[in-house]
Amino acid sequence: MELKILHLYPELMSLYGEYANVAVLRRHLEDLGVSVTVTGVTFENEPDFSGADMIYMGAGTERSQKAVLADMPRYADGLKAAVEDGALLLFTGNAMEVIGKSVTDAAGKVHPALGLADFSTVETDRRTPHDVIAVSTLWEERAVGFMNKCSRTSGVTSPLFSSLPMGFGNDVEGGGEGYVSGNVFATHITGPVLVKNPAFTALLIRRLFARRGWELPAELPAYPYEAAAYAVTLKELTARLGG
Repeated sequence: MELKILHLYPELMSLYGEYANVAVLRRHLEDLGVSVTVTGVTFENEPDFSGADMIYMGAGTERSQKAVLADMPRYADGLKAAVEDGALLLFTGNAMEVIGKSVTDAAGKVHPALGLADFSTVETDRRTPHDVIAVSTLWEERAVGFMNKCSRTSGVTSPLFSSLPMGFGNDVEGGGEGYVSGNVFATHITGPVLVKNPAFTALLIRRLFARRGWELPAELPAYPYEAAAYAVTLKELTARLGG
């Protein structure tokens, strides 16, 4: 069993240790007997999306994000074709904004985005770093993480998280956050989100196995330190909410 993961701009878009999302997913998959090839995509190389099972990009600075937006049109068609073929896509942090229609920066300049979703993002002059508790639309456990954005994203009709008991959603305090459609997942939550949320990792593993038509074992790999870390974080954040 083999899987191919493309990691877009791993050095430029890894502001909060986002590369660990790929590392933790790879470890879980390898413990299931899957051989995983991770290929980094930079400004210097031409990505090959044929046969890609998953495409990932993490968070970067606003400046880095604009550089990515300027570079991606050269292979946008290949990326879109991979998504249409069922490849998983996970974009975290402000990489989420790249899959929408456009990003308007703080100076008012509009940067066209990939157009994989109908939402648009407008940057603001206010940065809001904060911890997050989120109610998922796809798994039972609440998600935890960190968010540090200076933007509002409007027009999301299918959020990955239905509400945020703690944190600022796409465009309103406590509102829906992220985006999901089929195998396309996006969220501003960083931290990195898969390391902090084992249930999210498990969901992606199930989707990858389903894409290949592989049979999952009765139980997925479980690492006590991951579950313990998640439990401690959720407990501490919930206490700050007053229970």
